[in-house]
Amino acid sequence: MKSFAFAACAVFALSTPVFADTPLSAEETKSATAAAAAWGCEGGKWEKETEATGVFELDDAKCKDGRNYDLKFDKDFKLLVLSAD
Repeated sequence: MKSFAFAACAVFALSTPVFADTPLSAEETKSATAAAAAWGCEGGKWEKETEATGVFELDDAKCKDGRNYDLKFDKDFKLLVLSAD
């Protein structure tokens, strides 16, 4: 019975879709960079979540206080999360 449960879990894990983040378009990059700059942050790596949430993520941004932060913006580039990295 244990081997059946293990096999079932393995099949489920392999059959679920893998979501990967995607790079931003040129227009999205322009808007995202401006949104981060409004919060005093620059640099870092931008990604767009592909889980249909429309969330834009900026990892390891250097902000005006000298610390690194991760930022998340909604589809309209309004800040959702600002967390110390």
